[in-house]
Amino acid sequence: MSEDGMEQKYVKEAFDTNWVVPLGPNVNGFEKDLEEFVGQNKRVVALSSGTAAVHLGLLNCGVKAGDEVIVQSFTFCASTHPVTYLGATPVLVDSEPDTWNIDPELLEKAIVDRKEKTGKYPAAIVPVALYGMPYKADRIMEIANQYGIPVVEDAAEGFGSRYKGQVLGTFGKYGVLSFNGNKMITTSGGGALITEDEDHWREIMMYATQYRESYPYYQHEKIGYNYRMSNICAGIGRGQMTVVEEHLKHHKHVQKMYEELLADVPGVHVHSQPNNGDYDSNYWLCTITIDENVKVKGQENAYKTIVTGAVGGAAGVIHAASSAVTDCQPNDNVEAMRVALDKAQIEARPVWKPMHCQPVYRRGSIENGKLKIENLPCGAICQTSESSVAYVNGVSEALFKVGMCLPAGPYVSDDDVRYIVDTIKENIIG
Repeated sequence: MSEDGMEQKYVKEAFDTNWVVPLGPNVNGFEKDLEEFVGQNKRVVALSSGTAAVHLGLLNCGVKAGDEVIVQSFTFCASTHPVTYLGATPVLVDSEPDTWNIDPELLEKAIVDRKEKTGKYPAAIVPVALYGMPYKADRIMEIANQYGIPVVEDAAEGFGSRYKGQVLGTFGKYGVLSFNGNKMITTSGGGALITEDEDHWREIMMYATQYRESYPYYQHEKIGYNYRMSNICAGIGRGQMTVVEEHLKHHKHVQKMYEELLADVPGVHVHSQPNNGDYDSNYWLCTITIDENVKVKGQENAYKTIVTGAVGGAAGVIHAASSAVTDCQPNDNVEAMRVALDKAQIEARPVWKPMHCQPVYRRGSIENGKLKIENLPCGAICQTSESSVAYVNGVSEALFKVGMCLPAGPYVSDDDVRYIVDTIKENIIG
């Protein structure tokens, strides 16, 4: 929170004026602050979550049951689940190694292949700013425009990141932001949808408020959703906007420290943005990869015990696993390093497990062996199950096996970074 307590000031105003509902001066003020921050003459609708923003963005792109939507596979499930909310099928596209984000060339091959196989183009494209790293927005938009497919940018992790000087979330038809408790700024829980113009803004606003028509009584001619942000949460957001530049500066500083302090550690690599001037990542989370041949203390005991508590900010809400292992998991040395850091009171976590490796999107192979594998001329493969289609080149699955996220938030001090790096070094054998 801001040192001068601006969040509490706005929240107190909400209570003092009895504006505690999902509308009010703080909501309006927060939306204006966000519009000024993202620029490009965009409008913004404050919502209850980033997931809600993805849902409404896809809805307003006309996505419906039976459609297909291309989504980056290397992401959090909030990028893909809203596709299924609408009865559509996710077409999961793998990553390129520079940014770890959606591979534009594989994206185009997937578009062409889906048209050949289904007779129509996908209804939308959802690129993701993984851990804040900008995607190749110009090439993605070039491909999307060539085939007339709208883009919903998932910039939930990329608030404040820029590509060629332009804020992420402002390239496509819609842009998604998240203000969850661990994001660049927080409203406790919440998100926002960036829209192209006033007409789109009004339509999104209708869907976000149960789509009530202009009668003195409640009349509904379309299905809407209770997705508006509360005036209390928006008050926190207004206060957070006063420190957003400080947060961005801090995360970049922590990233630079990791790069410098881990530079001489064999087999440990800090993932950094391409050094060509196009990328300005917020480094929401700082990530490393650990080579498979790096030996870590205790790795012989990796995955021997079923996890019984929450890992990585899950707030204690987990489903009890039936086994300590899955068919796709980080290497033993990565898990051993996570455990070692956890024992040292350092919260680290694996990178996102690609959606095409998740059981919920591989239902055909998990339940009854119906996963179909087809080799493509481009060197990738197409996986088709009952619940998804995937165009896979192996990049994201390989990164999942070696990747790890390190602390980077505003409370992570320089001494903390040194302690984290020292702990990593101490647990490497040889």
